[in-house]
Order: sequence, then structure tokens, then C-alpha cells
Amino acid sequence: MTTKESDCKIPEELNLKNHWNAAYTKNETEQLGWYETSAKESIDLLKKSGVAKNASILNVGVGSSVIIDELLEEGYTNLIANDFSEKALHDLQQRLGNNASKVQFVLDDLTHPTVLTTLPKVAVWNDRAVLHFFLTKQEQDTYFNLLKQVVATNGFVIIAVFALDGAEKCCGLPLQRYNVAMLQERLGDEFILKDSFKHTFTNPYGGERPYIYTLFQRKN
Repeated sequence: MTTKESDCKIPEELNLKNHWNAAYTKNETEQLGWYETSAKESIDLLKKSGVAKNASILNVGVGSSVIIDELLEEGYTNLIANDFSEKALHDLQQRLGNNASKVQFVLDDLTHPTVLTTLPKVAVWNDRAVLHFFLTKQEQDTYFNLLKQVVATNGFVIIAVFALDGAEKCCGLPLQRYNVAMLQERLGDEFILKDSFKHTFTNPYGGERPYIYTLFQRKN
């Protein structure tokens, strides 16, 4: 799940926002190493949750992913698209065209959230391939504290991350890989595992990237 490494050179002093904006600027969405033609695995878990079509679904670190297109096609009407790359959200809005008016776009950093902390409670937190970029305890704590703040009682959490045997880097950045037990530990006893499975994602350049997909529900 990497772009061509030549497109992801890491400067000595890394500015992550500039790094991701550059990745989206240098590549069309379909050329990004994490591009998937369909977000079927995430949507299957969403359907398994049984949430209503008007349930609020927060898609964190969504980039220019096709999941927003597919959720709209499936009839979901209360979608939030978050990223901290202006370029990624701009590309997503442009692709959606008139449908962009049906989506709430939130430019914010999951490790230093400001706007996200003001959101009403959401029914679903959906993360496909963001959590594994957070390496420090402070970043991870901020991520999970935010999740616990915004997910409603009985709400659901969908997290898809690199498995323990997954890639060590994505777009030149080192990763924290996970298994189900590690995610359960971070979420704590107030979240119950409803489903999990392994999925090997094949990126646009033919590389195989092992993932784990998980669905948790918050207790009432």
C-alpha cells in the first residue's frame, strides 16, 4: 500500500501535511498506492452493523477514497469526510460533483483535532488505513480519546489497518501494525468485537498488502 517510492521522498525535516498534499498533487487518485477500486470490505462491515441509512458516519483520513461515492450510491445520507490534506478533500469534492453538497467535509488533524472535537456524537467511526501511521503514544492516545469522545453509545467502530505481517512502510512513512487483540486493548472493555477478518489488498502496482478489518460496537 505505497505509492511509487520516488513520489514519496522523505525530507530531513518532515512536514506531514505538505508530504500528503504533495502525494495527492503528484498522482491521480487511481495512481495512489493505497487506491482501491471498491471499499467493499468496509461497506460490508457497515452493513453488518445494521445502522440506518441516515446514521451519521464519520470517515476519518478518507483522502480521495471511493468509499464516499459508494456510500452515497448505497443510500447513506449523513456522511462526514475528514482528512488533513486540503488537496485530497478538494479532489474528492471535485469527483463527487453535485453530490459533494450531500457530504460534510472536515479538514482536521486526528493527532491535533480541533473541529472534530466539536462534532455531535456519530453512529459510526470508519477508518481505512489511517491509525497505522500514528507511532507515538501521544498520537495514539489522542486518536483513541477522540474516537471515544465522538462515538455514540451503541455506536460502531470500523478500523482497517496493516496486519502484523503487513508492509513496514507506506508512502515512505514507517507504520505501527496491529492485530485484533491490540485494537481491543486500545479500545478497552467498553467496545465489543462484532467481526474481524484478514484481507490482502493488492495495490495498483501489484503489491500485496495484508490487512485486518474489524468491527466493534460500544456498549450501552
